[in-house]
Amino acid sequence: MQLSTKHLLGIKDLLPSDISLILSTAQQFKEVLQRPIKKVPSLRDVTIVNLFYENSTRTRISFELAEKRLSADTINFAASASSVSKGETLLDTVNNILSMKVDMVVMRHSASGAPHFLSKHLPDTAIVNAGDGINEHPTQALLDAFSITEKLGTLEGKKILLIGDIMHSRVALSNIYLLTKMGAEVMLSGPPTLMPKYMEAALGVKIEYNLKKALAWCDVANVLRIQLERQNQVLFSSLREYNRAYGVTSKLLSEIDKDIVIMHPGPINRGVEIDSDVADSKNSVILKQVENGVAVRMAVLYLLSGKKELSS
Repeated sequence: MQLSTKHLLGIKDLLPSDISLILSTAQQFKEVLQRPIKKVPSLRDVTIVNLFYENSTRTRISFELAEKRLSADTINFAASASSVSKGETLLDTVNNILSMKVDMVVMRHSASGAPHFLSKHLPDTAIVNAGDGINEHPTQALLDAFSITEKLGTLEGKKILLIGDIMHSRVALSNIYLLTKMGAEVMLSGPPTLMPKYMEAALGVKIEYNLKKALAWCDVANVLRIQLERQNQVLFSSLREYNRAYGVTSKLLSEIDKDIVIMHPGPINRGVEIDSDVADSKNSVILKQVENGVAVRMAVLYLLSGKKELSS
């Protein structure tokens, strides 16, 4: 089997069969990662550029580790330490890199649609979107889905709650696309000022502004970070007030008296959107998400490379 697309630009472009294939391939790579020797020669002759125009820790390290585990040759590019700071355009940068015969580009950019722009100009190179503006973050949604299925067995029929800054979250949009494609029910909760009204009708999700009611409904709560760096106006009174209204606390969860799987894409603002005792609790799979991210990204890179056999 192979993917229906040459690039991973967003979950919106994937078929349910593509998602299933990525998740099942990730399961095979997760088994590889449990071995004493965690490296396979699957992408030994493939060169990948990590093109990061935005700061990143988890995603960048996760992709780098996935590439090394697959034996790929990697080039790491940071915009702040490159000719971009001297005024070089995105297309000039990429054309210069591709003249060095690169097979794949993993790209994070603050502009929504930047990976799509690349894919139109570089048709022979596989492009992986590692987060573009407030549009999508497809590999995060895939690793979230992998983590849910690992914990609950399936996505179909499960009730998934996304809490927080929905308006500025590319993680939220990718999760909504994926979860609804795979038969899960999705609810959003957060301040009205951070909740795009169109999502309910356009994307087939529920909206519940009362966090306690939303938590009582769900099987999984995916807690999103408040993205102050993307907000150009004041959208709530203070972080303290946000925590009181929409912070996931052990006190609130004890009032519901129900086991809920707790997730967070990171980085965590402890004491704001989630309290430390919840983030570190037995119901939290936050560290599992980080672990699963390597296996999922290995699966994405391997499948986009067009290789026919998974090297053992």
